[in-house]
Amino acid sequence: MPQLAAGGYTAQISPRGAALRTLRHGERDLITSWPAAGPVPYFAGTILAPWPNRVGGARYPFGGRTHELAVSEPERGHALHGLVSGVDWQVEALPTVGGRQAFVRLAHTITPTAGYPFTLALRVLHRLDEQGLTTTVTARNEGDAAAPYGCGPHPWLLGDDLELPAAKVLVTDEGLLPRSLDDVSGSPYDFRQARPLDGDVIDHAFTGLAAGEARVGGVRMTWDPAVLPWVQVCTSGQLGYEGVAVEPMTCPPDAFNSGTDVVVLEPGGEHAASWTISAA
Repeated sequence: MPQLAAGGYTAQISPRGAALRTLRHGERDLITSWPAAGPVPYFAGTILAPWPNRVGGARYPFGGRTHELAVSEPERGHALHGLVSGVDWQVEALPTVGGRQAFVRLAHTITPTAGYPFTLALRVLHRLDEQGLTTTVTARNEGDAAAPYGCGPHPWLLGDDLELPAAKVLVTDEGLLPRSLDDVSGSPYDFRQARPLDGDVIDHAFTGLAAGEARVGGVRMTWDPAVLPWVQVCTSGQLGYEGVAVEPMTCPPDAFNSGTDVVVLEPGGEHAASWTISAA
């Protein structure tokens, strides 16, 4: 399992899901972790692709036909968090400097499967420096037909308050599928000024970002909102877990059905998205 160290930070990367397993600044943990042998709880630190969040009913229209995915969220009947969070990625050998490694690259190819008959070559680069840990996910369509695509991460940041400069919240129904896009003003979902969570139960996507950033306690996450215009926030108290999941996304929940912000990768086309986690 690759160990990274640079700029006062240390990190451990798991091949399972290309996941960020640990991230520390000095002696302080910035994210929740899990045993090296697994299992990975609540998608902690994994990469979500070729879609983040849910595909409602595990089916979607694309290219003139309806595609039927495997149901991976049986309690709701949806397909959850893509196809790569539970697979072992290939770790590409990289040089060390002074016995230390500051970055690692992992690779995985999605091959045609039930409901996703496309071929995507994925690469993930985790890099540490004095700015924190920056992760870049690159997807290339190696098939001969256009493919729908979306991605995002799933880290659980450690802290008890939240600041998120988002003007809109995607309100969901009982199945956690989109119902309406509402203004956060006057709602329980206005975190434009930092405030304690105090046991709040949140599992919503936000957009209308004044900036691509979020802060949970003493942990900061940044990204380009032009590439990742949505961010899912999930509190952990209702799960009996620790931390707050902050998940910048290229598209909202059930985007394969709504079409909202879905990336369409033409044959040979590429897409890249990056985010950084650091001590605030």
